[in-house]
Amino acid sequence: MSGQSSGDEYQLAAVMSDAAGDGGVPQGALLSAFAAGVCRRDAARTAMARAAITERLGEAAMLDAAAVIAAFNAYPRAADATGIPLEAVKEEMTADMRAELDLEMFVYAG
Repeated sequence: MSGQSSGDEYQLAAVMSDAAGDGGVPQGALLSAFAAGVCRRDAARTAMARAAITERLGEAAMLDAAAVIAAFNAYPRAADATGIPLEAVKEEMTADMRAELDLEMFVYAG
């Protein structure tokens, strides 16, 4: 959505694959490596990405990136744990994006 208002082009495939490069986001590959390391609980990968972010962008940027990862990890868990449904308007607005990312593969069927 932010790309539509700014005119920037982002490749959503970068969210789902390391092979997709930076996704059109400055330092996107580096930030994605950090997020992937954290989400995969890969201490070595996380440490390497954290060090690279600190070296290239500074400690404040690394802390900001860590805070964003923590927030995005917590919000869906809180919503899922409490049974908060996706609002109809958001479901409609994100339909194309969710299809492109094949997010239905994560739906619990049981």
